[in-house]
Amino acid sequence: MTLPIFLLHNGSSALSSSAAPEKASRHLVYIKANSTSCLTVRSEKLRVKLLTHGQNRIEEMAAAEIPSVKLMDGTSIPVLGLGTWKSKPGEVKAAVEAAISAGYRHIDCSPVYENEAEVGDAIAAKIKDGTVTREKLYIVSKLWQTYHEPDDVEAGLKVTLKDLQVEYLDLYLMHFPIGFKQQSGHTSARDANNQIITTDRDYVDTWKAMEKLVEKKLVRSIGVSNFNEKQIDRILENCTIKPVTNQVECHPYFNQKSLSDHCANKGIILTAYSPFASPDRSWASPDEPKLLEDPALVAVAKKYNKTVANILLRYQIERGHITIPKSVSPDRITQNKHIFDFKMEPSDISHIEKLNRPDGRVVLMSL
Repeated sequence: MTLPIFLLHNGSSALSSSAAPEKASRHLVYIKANSTSCLTVRSEKLRVKLLTHGQNRIEEMAAAEIPSVKLMDGTSIPVLGLGTWKSKPGEVKAAVEAAISAGYRHIDCSPVYENEAEVGDAIAAKIKDGTVTREKLYIVSKLWQTYHEPDDVEAGLKVTLKDLQVEYLDLYLMHFPIGFKQQSGHTSARDANNQIITTDRDYVDTWKAMEKLVEKKLVRSIGVSNFNEKQIDRILENCTIKPVTNQVECHPYFNQKSLSDHCANKGIILTAYSPFASPDRSWASPDEPKLLEDPALVAVAKKYNKTVANILLRYQIERGHITIPKSVSPDRITQNKHIFDFKMEPSDISHIEKLNRPDGRVVLMSL
């Protein structure tokens, strides 16, 4: 058996059992599946060294590199990251270490996840053991709602920097457009009925305070999360630094097409959280459909010899999105990377788009 390997524009390799030579041009080489060899492929601007140990090794290397996309401010972000929401203390450190060892460089955090200190321990450990340098990592966190007052924004960031054991963030997001009255730190004040007390602080004022964090080089880029189209437009109308991304719930049952198109038209890349529709959510009712078991997705996964999770992540990549699946399983963390060695046909993407549901939102805290 002979397997064609073609080189992608980002310098990674992809494996295909049916790739046409004309598509790969002069960068196509053939390697026997049961061979063990070291080969160097050269082109005018590209030199890739592939160590092959049969088909499994080739597939592993094909998925090894996670591509990055350039944001509107000129910085680049890996399109696949590790989400840490709902990763329990005692589990998240091992998960982050496994992800970094597997080649992940994008780690998504938030102080409200109550695990940033443990994430910071993992980051520090992998830097200390030489697996990665801080400069190669892309660390994201978020401004919680109790820090929306402009004078509190930097203080909120510094709590995160201390917990993550870093001097700067690559990306800082406003977690929600609504502020909460602060009781202390990330704890919200509540009224006599135990309801969270919101503030009337304009998120535009909060955004302007976040811009100062960029000026102080405490963060490299800033963005938003859980913002709708009108809220994004208000930021754009009043900002000096534009948001580079809007991080929202996004999956086939809640595909956010209108919001995605709106963001794209403004040069803002959508980041999809809960790309599997949060199958481990405790508030799901027994009769709710399970995205990972959807027959249409199972059929597409079978067609490409992939897992349904792979299809769901590739679906986001095909749409030009960034995605941050959560997992604490080293095997699943690695398996989630195997999405860059194939491309879905437009008809399959269109079929998946039709799975959108009016009641498809699953993350109750989305605003």
